[in-house]
Amino acid sequence: MQVSEPPAPAATAINDLRSALEFLAAIPGQLVSTKTPVDPMAELAGVYRRVGAGTPVAPPTRIGPAMLFESVKGYHVPVVTGILASRERTALLLGSSVERLPFHLLDAINHIQRPVVIENAPCQEVVLRPPFDLRRLFPAPTNTLRDAGPYFNMGLVRAEDPETGESDVTIHRMCVQGPDLLSIYFAPGRHIDMFRVKAETAGHALPVSISMGLDPAIYLAACFEPPTTPVGFDELTIAGGLRRRPIELVDCVSVAAKAIARAEIVLEGEIVPGERIREDIQTDTGYCMPEFPGYLGKAQNELPLIRVKAVTHRRNPILQTIIGPGEEHVNLVGIPTEASILKLVEDSMPGRLRNVYCHSSGGGKYLAILQFRKSTPSDEGRQRQAALTAFTAFSELKHVILVDEDVNIFDTNDVLWAMTTRYQGDVSTMFLPGVRCHPLDPSQSPDFSSSIPAHGISCKTIFDCTVPYHLKERFRRAEFVPVDIHRFLPEFEA
Repeated sequence: MQVSEPPAPAATAINDLRSALEFLAAIPGQLVSTKTPVDPMAELAGVYRRVGAGTPVAPPTRIGPAMLFESVKGYHVPVVTGILASRERTALLLGSSVERLPFHLLDAINHIQRPVVIENAPCQEVVLRPPFDLRRLFPAPTNTLRDAGPYFNMGLVRAEDPETGESDVTIHRMCVQGPDLLSIYFAPGRHIDMFRVKAETAGHALPVSISMGLDPAIYLAACFEPPTTPVGFDELTIAGGLRRRPIELVDCVSVAAKAIARAEIVLEGEIVPGERIREDIQTDTGYCMPEFPGYLGKAQNELPLIRVKAVTHRRNPILQTIIGPGEEHVNLVGIPTEASILKLVEDSMPGRLRNVYCHSSGGGKYLAILQFRKSTPSDEGRQRQAALTAFTAFSELKHVILVDEDVNIFDTNDVLWAMTTRYQGDVSTMFLPGVRCHPLDPSQSPDFSSSIPAHGISCKTIFDCTVPYHLKERFRRAEFVPVDIHRFLPEFEA
C-alpha cells in the first residue's frame, strides 16, 4: 500500500514565524539550517552574507535561502534570518507572484482588517520580570566588528499617541546598551517619534512594545509610509488585509501597551523622558551598524532610551534578525513603496503605469523602475509626470528609470538594454537639483559636490528610457515563435 505524502502547508495558513518556517521548509531551496555553533558577534552575519544576503551587501553575496542557526555560542536561542531576503520567497509567503506583489499589497489596503485583542497569547507563555540581562537572554547579533554593539533590528515597535490613542507600528534599530536598556534610532518624521515628543513634552514616559519573530505579512505591512499611511493609520490593518483575518494583539503585562500576540519574543518598556545616550558608548567605534545604502552608518550622539520592564516569549523562542544592508531590507521597504507609487499614479492617470520595481541597488528606497504604457500620442510626456508623482510622494526616492511595457523591470540586463538603445543623455534626462532626499546617502554632501548646499540635499534624476510614441514601430523588438519548451526539456524551469 502506497502512503501518500501529507499536503504541503499553504500560505493562507501562515499566522506567525513558526508557520512561515514550516511553509518554507516544504519548498526546496527556500530554507537551510545549520547545527554548527556560530558566534553572534559578526560571524553569523558573515555566514549569511555568503548564503543569501544579496545586494547591496558587498560581494561575494547572492540572493539565497533563509537560514536558521540552531546553535548560537553562549545561548539556547536559535536565530533565523533572510525570511524576506528574496522577492520570490516573499511572494510565496503571501501567496502571490514576483510581478504581482505590489498589486497584492494594494488589494490588502482596499480590504483592511482591524486587529483584535485576545487573552492567553502564545507570546506570554514565559514571563520574565527584572532583574534580567538582555545581553544574556538573547543573542542579538552584530553585523561587523565595528558595530556600536549588539542590535535588535527586526523588532516591531508599537506605541500609541498619548493625546489621541491612535497607534503606530514601525521597525527601528535598537542597540542593547545594558541589562535592561536599549537605544532607539528614529529617522526624521517617524510617527512613534512624534508620540515620544508629545509624551516627553508632558513629562511622561511613552509605553512601547517590541515584538520580534512575526508573520512576514506583519513586517511588510509595517513598512508602508505616508501618504499611503498617514499619522493615525494602523498598518496592522493592512497585515490583516493580506491574511484576510485580523492580526491578534495582547495587553502587555508591565506597561500600558499592546504587543503582537503570536510573536516569538516581546520586550515591554518605556521610552524614558529627557534621557539620551551615545549610540557607540560601549565601543567608541564612531559607527552604528551597516545601513541600507551599503555603508556603515554613523553612530548618533544622542538617542532616546528604552527601559525594558518585562520580557515575554514563547517556549523555545526563535530570535529573528536581518543582515543589513541586503535584499531583505530591499523587499521590506521597497515592495510597500511600489504599491504606494502604483496607487498614486493610477489615481492621477489610470491604466498607464503597468508596474513598479524598487531596485536592490537602491536599497529599496533610492531607485525605482517604472514600466509605462503609451497608448495614444497624448500619452507622450505622461511617463515623466508619473516619475514626478513618485518623487512628490516619496522624499527618499533619488532616481527613477522609465521603461516601456516590453521591458522586464525585474531583469537588470533588460533595463540596461533599454537605457542603451532607447536613451540619449542630453534629451532623455531630467534633473531636479536642490531637493531634500534621504540623509543616509553619503554622496549628498557639499564635500561631494559644490552644487549641494547642505547635507541631505540631492539632485534627483529621471532617466527616460521609453521610446517616443511616434517612433514605436521603429523600436519593435524581434518577435520569436512561441513554443512549448517542455516538449523538448520536460524538466525545464523558467
